Amino acid sequence: MAVPPGTVLRPAPAKEEWGASELGRFLLGVERRTGRRFATYEDAWQWSVDDLESFWALLWEHFGIVTHSPYTAVLERETMPGARWFPGATLNYAEHVLRALAARPEAVIVVARSQTTGSREWTAARLLEEIRRVQHGLTRFGVRPGDRIAAYLPNVPETLAVYLAAAAMGVVFCAVPPETGPRGVLDRIGQLEPVLLLTVDGYRWGAKDVGRAAEVERVRAGLPGVPTVLLPYLDAGAAPPPGAVSYADFTAQDGEITVRPVPFDHPLTVLFSSGTTGRPKAIVHSHGGLLLEHYKAIALQFDLGPDDRAFWFTTTGWMVWTLSVSSLLTGCALVLMDGDPSWPRLDGEWSQWAVAAETGATYLASGSAYLAACAHAGLRPGTTWDLSRLRQINCSGSPLAADVAGWVYDAVGDALLLGPTSGGTDVCTAFVGGNPLVAVYAGEMSCRPLGAAVDSWDAQGRPVRGEPGELVVTRPMPSMPVFFWGDENFERYRASYFDVYPGVWCHGDWLVRTERDTWVITGRSDATLNRGGVRLGTAEFYAVLDGMPEVADSMVLHFEDGTGMGKLVLLLQPTGGDRADVERRVRTTLRRELSPRHVPDVVVFVPSVPRNPAGKRLEIPLKRMVQGAAVDQVLDLGVVVHPGDVPAVVAAVREGLDAAAAVAG
Repeated sequence: MAVPPGTVLRPAPAKEEWGASELGRFLLGVERRTGRRFATYEDAWQWSVDDLESFWALLWEHFGIVTHSPYTAVLERETMPGARWFPGATLNYAEHVLRALAARPEAVIVVARSQTTGSREWTAARLLEEIRRVQHGLTRFGVRPGDRIAAYLPNVPETLAVYLAAAAMGVVFCAVPPETGPRGVLDRIGQLEPVLLLTVDGYRWGAKDVGRAAEVERVRAGLPGVPTVLLPYLDAGAAPPPGAVSYADFTAQDGEITVRPVPFDHPLTVLFSSGTTGRPKAIVHSHGGLLLEHYKAIALQFDLGPDDRAFWFTTTGWMVWTLSVSSLLTGCALVLMDGDPSWPRLDGEWSQWAVAAETGATYLASGSAYLAACAHAGLRPGTTWDLSRLRQINCSGSPLAADVAGWVYDAVGDALLLGPTSGGTDVCTAFVGGNPLVAVYAGEMSCRPLGAAVDSWDAQGRPVRGEPGELVVTRPMPSMPVFFWGDENFERYRASYFDVYPGVWCHGDWLVRTERDTWVITGRSDATLNRGGVRLGTAEFYAVLDGMPEVADSMVLHFEDGTGMGKLVLLLQPTGGDRADVERRVRTTLRRELSPRHVPDVVVFVPSVPRNPAGKRLEIPLKRMVQGAAVDQVLDLGVVVHPGDVPAVVAAVREGLDAAAAVAG
């Protein structure tokens, strides 16, 4: 179904309807408290970034932030980097989750579906018990506030309990999913010098059993002297390796929950960058920063509360997992899934749609690539499954094409709130997205979240409209990293975000502000294609290609050749049909919809397009491999969805480039 970009798929509610959402109720309360009047959400956003201190203070009050000593200022220092939020305050992120769990002890709060172990459901009381038991185990191992623990664990209830138990004690948590190879694990957690490693013996992905015993031993060898706890997962009878203890022994004793108040900027968790341009950045997020930002995101922007079940499809290594845990702040229940959503078929029993229907999810956080695959396969989830409880779909990982957005409303549900979102591991939240008070536009993101002073700037630091500019954040956000681990002088931090515009966060995405005041990400500025001096964003290609039924997936690469034009290579994974015909239609469509400059020099047909589990295309690593870099220097195959296809893809691109060079020569 052809849907032009910018088509209104769902109108904004009238001001009289704002009281139907938590965001609306919050803003109506702000009006009563301050005497201000917001005609539109955009008016409210403008107030929230013009008066940052009032906004965050009112949000603090609205959610009843528990403090053990009061703050002396909201924002003591506004410099970036180095902004200092809520000095004097001591609090604990996990205490607020524990408060929500204690309020509904008998409610089913965790609904877990695993291709490895099957189905489990935990009440809030059961999760609280597991947290107590994990804390007792941590204490037994001598883990203290400020220490780091590492979880080589999947998206299961135990991982949730370990994170919250550590947070409540002031212990710093990090996670790497078990599909990550030993080098990738050590490149990440090795930076932190953890005092404890928790791991599984393996997992099941679809019909395939993936043992990790050898990988765990290599990780342990790289962390000499670090105690290990084994959670049997693939094999319920798996014994701990020599020198390790079982998870059952680790959690054998119950006790009282310990909550340690910490300063606002005390480290809570460490997230890791992809590592595609060097050693992964160890991005440190704080208790106070994520607490405030996630209350805002979960309760206001996503409108989740005690009546909801939120199904976030994610691995533990993605920022979405950390964000998903914060659903518990609002009393919302969590649906956890560990496994392949395309097994045994895209419309099979492990489809995200099937799991959402079976668990009664009201909210689904998926990947744009997954939605596109379902659309291209002709699925009609709203007919196949009972999705009557589902009221909202959020998607990220890559831009959502206009046609796919239209498919959601046609084939899933016409009353849904669809919220394409773009954010980052760096802030563990969104820069642009949607919310219940704004319209939904095909192929575009509707708004900037409250308190996020996001804009699009040209090279001279001037706001631009209608053309790609750098995504910038002009005022501090509480969830900006407090530091990178091991970056004592903030050199890497400054180089990552502040070397383009001094004192202004530059994220590295091309962002377009439309005439409707909506937003479109057109690609990474470090992956931008330059054809004869004209910048082409990769997302422009994908917005067109993702809407073509003959294209299952695609990737665009540009290789410089000294001529100024370079070679534009298009990787295509077709849905079927004659390849020559598919190539002809793709070339014609790109020329017609974009420009002659967008027509590729080389078209390569591939078995799959390299993506990570979050759905992101791995453009930069693939380009570097084609240019001769060793695979293990640029990419951990453990985090590629179809790792076995990578060598064939690299070979096919090289062959295509060689053939083009031979013709040119």
